[in-house]
Amino acid sequence: MQMDSEPSVLLPAEPTRRDARHEAKIERIARQLRQRTSTRPVSFKKKTPPHQVPKRFDQRRADEKIDLSDLDQILEIDPVAMTCTAEPAITFEEVVRATWRYGLVPIIVPEHKTITLGGAVAGCSIESMSFRDGGFHDTCLEYELITAKGDVLRCSPRENPLVFQMIHGSFGTLGVLSKLKFKLIRAAPYVHVTYETYSTLEAFQQAIWRYFRAQDVDYLDGQIFSPTKHVLCVGRFAERAPYVSRYDWLKAYCESIPRRSEDYLTLYDYLYRYDRGVTHVTPKSLVGRALFGKLVHSDSVLRAADRFHRFLPKKNPPVIVDVFIPFSRTAEFMDWYHREMHFYPVWCVPYRRMRDYEWQTPRWWSGVKDPLFLDLAVYGLKQQPGRNIYKEFEDELQQVNGTKTLISYNYYDEQTFWSIWNKETWQAVKQVTDPDNIFRDLYTKTCRAALGMQEQTPGSGTSVH
Repeated sequence: MQMDSEPSVLLPAEPTRRDARHEAKIERIARQLRQRTSTRPVSFKKKTPPHQVPKRFDQRRADEKIDLSDLDQILEIDPVAMTCTAEPAITFEEVVRATWRYGLVPIIVPEHKTITLGGAVAGCSIESMSFRDGGFHDTCLEYELITAKGDVLRCSPRENPLVFQMIHGSFGTLGVLSKLKFKLIRAAPYVHVTYETYSTLEAFQQAIWRYFRAQDVDYLDGQIFSPTKHVLCVGRFAERAPYVSRYDWLKAYCESIPRRSEDYLTLYDYLYRYDRGVTHVTPKSLVGRALFGKLVHSDSVLRAADRFHRFLPKKNPPVIVDVFIPFSRTAEFMDWYHREMHFYPVWCVPYRRMRDYEWQTPRWWSGVKDPLFLDLAVYGLKQQPGRNIYKEFEDELQQVNGTKTLISYNYYDEQTFWSIWNKETWQAVKQVTDPDNIFRDLYTKTCRAALGMQEQTPGSGTSVH
């Protein structure tokens, strides 16, 4: 397991100056917010690129910035309570390297190495343990949030509970997440993966349902390669391995899935098996990989896209989207997908419904009876002239009572958007954490500003009405 260069780790009983350093960082950020006189929108500067679909005309690039790049330390690891307390700009890879010293890892570890803890909460991070534990936010116990007025809130299910629930999926529109505490799980050094191939979606879903009900495996995800080929990847912790495979250079994990019946990976390599690409990997040729394979990964691709955003497509950008489909509506959705899109593979991650989340409307929840969703991820689908496939996805999701993450291009009109995302709970928290709307409202930030559309002046109040 590649765990060299580990950051220093703090046990609960160890004396430390990190709390004082953390408080100094918080005071710097709070003071900057309190002393602002500008009415320009505010967003955040971070040390890693945002794991959102890069957009050519995104207005957020011109925002006034709050620098959060130094909020990147682990504050405490408690190996007895199996919790970690950390600042939000630290990456999951850094956390995994530190917690593994105690045989522990976060319950949900997103697939790309440079996703940060804060990004996983403010966005939407799931992975192959989500069939049991939901999203990363479902494993969080406490947050610390700096409001637009420079106040510091402690948030948990008992203290500021609505703020605690609504921080997930807020994309920085509710305040500055400055600290979080989350649960860890005991792990083994290796993961044994078996690959189960099914010719029908029905058989594929039946297998997912069996594992969901039995809860007798550690990891579960899959890939749909065609209407007649579905592969379920079933992972179990292992103390020993007869061999280990690595997919960080010449070989790509996503390409191995349809070719193997089983595999062994170190825990680290399993957690980041998709770092070079979930469904497609560049370069494709062996020569290209030999020369550049070590250089092309999630971080390098996102940094290049952000730096050279003027060269991103003006229209018809490739489709990169994650949609959440109620388990019982999957066949209906996939019938549409096979007919209208026929682009493969599709990544499939079962996601347990942990609660009726407050950020979705009661009306939306009333149409969902399933305890399980399938996150279906489509990466790299090229758009044909005259079509807006992103909008076609949004329209079809309305038909099957599905939803999507907001990391991609979003074309919802405002009325439709707020029929899915809960305007009432969002506004209630916004009045506490950002009453002057300097961080934008959720619709404006993820739909209008991201597309380069004109937006309302922040000082005039929110555009939610």
